[in-house]
Amino acid sequence: MVLTQELRVATRGDGEVIDITDDVGAEVAKSAVQDGIVTLFVPGSTAGLTTIEYESGAVHDLQEMFERIASARLAYRHNLRWGDGNGHAHVRAALLGASLTVPFSRKRLLLGTWQQIVMVDFDNRPRERRVVVQIMGDGPAPREGGAA
Repeated sequence: MVLTQELRVATRGDGEVIDITDDVGAEVAKSAVQDGIVTLFVPGSTAGLTTIEYESGAVHDLQEMFERIASARLAYRHNLRWGDGNGHAHVRAALLGASLTVPFSRKRLLLGTWQQIVMVDFDNRPRERRVVVQIMGDGPAPREGGAA
């Protein structure tokens, strides 16, 4: 069974890290799938997905790491061509990746104790982002003595 849903996430941009764990868990819980995987995908080229311990220190460290690797203050050829000033956002998103897969069992995400699912919006302006949530796996167990 494959089910496809979509989350809408309002962001401020500029590297904002948003915890979407509860929203993803809710989609899994309300689905007819008991055990499987949920694949998340953020359309666009200036946002990405990962897992992290969602606490202020770790979030700050993640944001600082991206500034060290792909500083917004550097010159980007994308900015020269398009003039939109978000060349760093494209590079950062490419490094992070646009998708993430998480297993679940009995309708519960199998994340670690301190592990949350986050979307990072690297663009240089506020956005409303879409996150495609595709749930794949087995549905309810068949009833005894007949089909489900």
